[in-house]
Amino acid sequence: MQSSRQVYDRRTKTCYTDVQYGGGFLKKLYGTAFGRLVMPVVLSKPVSKIGGVYTDTFLSRVHIRKFIAKNKIDMAEYEDRKYRSLNDFFTRKVKAGHRPIASEDGAFAAPADSKLSAYSIGEGERILIKGNEYTVRQLVGDKADIEEYKDGLCLVFRLSVDDYHRYCYPDEGSMVQSYPIKGRLHTVCDISEKYRVYQENSRVVSVLDTGSFGRIVMIEVGALMVGRIVNHDVKTFRKGEEKGFFRLGGSTITVLIRKDKLILDSDIAEYAQKGMEVKLRYGERIGWKA
Repeated sequence: MQSSRQVYDRRTKTCYTDVQYGGGFLKKLYGTAFGRLVMPVVLSKPVSKIGGVYTDTFLSRVHIRKFIAKNKIDMAEYEDRKYRSLNDFFTRKVKAGHRPIASEDGAFAAPADSKLSAYSIGEGERILIKGNEYTVRQLVGDKADIEEYKDGLCLVFRLSVDDYHRYCYPDEGSMVQSYPIKGRLHTVCDISEKYRVYQENSRVVSVLDTGSFGRIVMIEVGALMVGRIVNHDVKTFRKGEEKGFFRLGGSTITVLIRKDKLILDSDIAEYAQKGMEVKLRYGERIGWKA
C-alpha cells in the first residue's frame, strides 16, 4: 500500500509527489479486520520497546548500509564515524555548518528537517488537520497552562525516515512547563489518516515563552516504532539550540502560535492555502514576528 502527498521544495522551487510506502505490514495492520483487531497490541509501547531493544544492539548495524541506500541519504552532511547500532545511526548528527540557523531578529526557525503544513485555529479553538477535527485542549491534554489560540496558527512539521531526526527551538526563550502524554503509536503517514493520531499518539508537550512570538506550545508526537522521544532538560534556550531527538521511525512536531504573532513567508502561505506541504530544513526561516 502506498500514499502520496504534493510537496513544494523551497530550495529548488519545484513541486514533487512524495510517495510514502506503507509496505505489506502496514497494509495488513490498517487495511484488514485482523490487523485492526491486533492493532492495540502492535501500537503499544511494550512492543515498540522490544523493537527498540533490537535497534539499539550491534546486531542491527547490518541494516545501516541498506537504510542509507533505500532512503537516498547524503552522508556527506553527517559526522564521519562508525555507528554502534541502527538507532545510533538514526540519531546521527550533522557536520558543523550544515544546518545554519535563521539568525535575523524576529525570524521563526524551522524546528526540524520536515514537510510543513499550516492550519488555522478556528472558533472554539478547533483545528481541521487532514480531515480530522481537534481542539487545542485535545492536542495538549489537561496539564498545560495555555492561553487563547483562536485565530492563531497550527504548524505541523512531518518528519519521514530519511530526515534528520534532531529538532531545535524556533526562537530564544524559557521553558514554562513540559510533560509527556501516554498513548498509542500510530504511523503518521496517510494510511492512518482516519485515526486521530495527534490526539491518540504518545507525545511530549512543552509550553514555551519566546522572545519574538510570545507563549507557544511545541508538541513532539511519537509514531510507529518511535516510543522514545528524548528531550534535553533546560530552563532557558537559544534559537536553534537542540531541543531533543526522536529514536527510530518517522514522526511529527506540532507548534501552536497565538493570533497576530507570526507572519508566514509568502511561499509557505501560498502552498498552505493549496493544501500542500513545504519541504524545510532544520533552522531555516519560515516566517517573521508580526
